[in-house]
Amino acid sequence: QVQLVESGGGLVQPGGSLRLSCTASRSIFSIYAMAWYRQIPGKERELVARISGGSITTYDGFVKGRFTISTDNAKNTVYLQMNSLKPEDTAVYHCEVQAVAGRYWGQGTQVTVSS
Repeated sequence: QVQLVESGGGLVQPGGSLRLSCTASRSIFSIYAMAWYRQIPGKERELVARISGGSITTYDGFVKGRFTISTDNAKNTVYLQMNSLKPEDTAVYHCEVQAVAGRYWGQGTQVTVSS
């Protein structure tokens, strides 16, 4: 069973930056896409950024221009670089991998943007 482990979350001031990482416990065969979602208590999980075909990226309108998703296939890792963070970005961030074998989720990492 593949496990996804996120890291890099924490407390940051408005305007600051964080880089989230999500590493798979082993190589995943035939990945369709990798993505980051976020969830605020009481609300549904929402897509933040997605990368497919190795380089095709899509972003939620609220983060476009501030966040960047990227991958390092050699390290089985997907990243989310978050710049110009706002209090509204506070949430638990989860990574997701869609592959031939199924859909995998990480347990999440907390991001808190506050002064």
